[in-house]
Amino acid sequence: MFRKLLPYVGKYKKYALLAPLTIIIEVFLEVNIPRVMAKLVDVGIANRDFSYILKMGLLMILMAVLSLVLGVFAARFASIAACGFAKGLRQGLFHKIQDFSFANMDKFTTASLVTRLTTDVNNAQMTFMMMIRMMIRAPIMLIMAVFMAVLLNAKLSLVFLFAIPVLGISLYFIASNAFPRFQVMLKKYDRLNAIIQENLIGIRVVKAFVRDEYEEEKFSDVADQVRQTQMKAEKIVVWNMPIMQFVMYGCMIAVSWFGGNLIIAGDMLSGELMGFISYITQILMSLMMITVVFVMFVITRASLVRITEVLNEQEDITEVVGAVNEVADSSVTFENVSFSYGGPKGNLILEGINLSIRSGETIGIIGGTGSAKTTLVQLIPRLYDATGGSVRVGGLDVRDYSLEALRNAVAMVLQKNVLFSGTIRENLKWGDENATEEDIIEACKAAQAHDFIMSFPNGYDTMLGQGGVNVSGGQKQRLCIARALLKKPKIIILDDSTSAVDTETDSKIRKALKEDLKGTTAIIIAQRIASVMDADRIVVMDDGKINGVGTHDELLKENSIYKEVYESQQRGVVENVGT
Repeated sequence: MFRKLLPYVGKYKKYALLAPLTIIIEVFLEVNIPRVMAKLVDVGIANRDFSYILKMGLLMILMAVLSLVLGVFAARFASIAACGFAKGLRQGLFHKIQDFSFANMDKFTTASLVTRLTTDVNNAQMTFMMMIRMMIRAPIMLIMAVFMAVLLNAKLSLVFLFAIPVLGISLYFIASNAFPRFQVMLKKYDRLNAIIQENLIGIRVVKAFVRDEYEEEKFSDVADQVRQTQMKAEKIVVWNMPIMQFVMYGCMIAVSWFGGNLIIAGDMLSGELMGFISYITQILMSLMMITVVFVMFVITRASLVRITEVLNEQEDITEVVGAVNEVADSSVTFENVSFSYGGPKGNLILEGINLSIRSGETIGIIGGTGSAKTTLVQLIPRLYDATGGSVRVGGLDVRDYSLEALRNAVAMVLQKNVLFSGTIRENLKWGDENATEEDIIEACKAAQAHDFIMSFPNGYDTMLGQGGVNVSGGQKQRLCIARALLKKPKIIILDDSTSAVDTETDSKIRKALKEDLKGTTAIIIAQRIASVMDADRIVVMDDGKINGVGTHDELLKENSIYKEVYESQQRGVVENVGT
């Protein structure tokens, strides 16, 4: 798992290598300090050789200082490497998500992806740092300390034969029981983030319906579930330290008892026992570090699984080799198209769609809720791929184009109008980052947005909040239309994009579209027949199929669904006028 993630260390590899290198030298110095101390006691103090004591004492101080300095550098290098790894991993995840199709995005909730980019990556960062420090330091110190302890007294080293199995069994028990509990905990985190996101996005609705207490109660319930699952997982993990300390102090007592008897019997010197106890401490500290990293890895393993799920996700929409980089014209053809969100085996949302749209033609699409109007137009820029049949743009199957070329030729104003934090000008330049001031003003005038923009004190430099929260629904729609117009596309798709504006403004926008986008194919999805009645042709959708195609007059005569919708809307207009 880590093998797949290691490439994300990137340019910070040198720090990831320097950290273990400095740790190896640090451990070598640290492990030799007890040996020098044993000689100081058994030779210098026993013989009252002051010069030898001074020499060994200064050597110990020098080794300790060098060990300390190297430890500081190791910590710095490991920290830089871990931060760089987290940056690369987070960037890799974000780039991967940018390549996702709508179908890929449907597999992961937004809240889950946020958790993976934040909490899960932070866990991976911490584990990576501990691995390049403790997982290098601990094994090397363990091996070297055991070797030195055996050199001092092989018999006394047999104490480890009892300590290590206890620790091994304990670690296995902790790992096998804690991992699934942490998986459950992270899923609860996803749910918590989802509620926070949902509440913040819909805060105006919450206030309008006075649902503050309900939302607080819902949040409290989920937060308590996170607490409970976290405690359930931690109950297993907390056993690690008591077991470790029990083994460590048990070894210390055993070594003191048997070592004392060896000294009394004359088989061991006092300095050797002191050095042996130091090595016991180093060995047990090494084991403790290994268990800490092991437990941390158990916790992080759940996060790593979630991260690799995103990285391993196969993009649903890919480009063919030698993809075409230019769209010839703005014609659109649907040839026996079917589509299912569940793939070939799922329920069909679209079925048997055959429709030919000429370049420069304006097409209106009308249909009830759930008739798959939006799904139909999303196949044109390959936001989804057709399950069956072929969608052609400019005479070629959309799958033969590069995604960049196809989507640059198609401007789509989605049902949900999205604006980003920044100025109005910055948001408009999403359509064309090189647009001049004249281009921006012209597009905004066509979208009937220029006047309200200039009513703001800062005009086009007015800052928009996240999602455009400081403009009305109608203003947001007009800004999104202006942004699409700046793209100067071959095909423009307006998905119910004038629902929040009045009929007069809607009429002006449609008139401007005809004048400014000559030669551009326009596809307008609308609920109001008035928004599409001037279209060259109107498509009536019903239950994922085309029920009728024709002009406004033709459909009034021949199509019962269209006629029923028209008459119901006309009655509504008459009733409103009457009141």
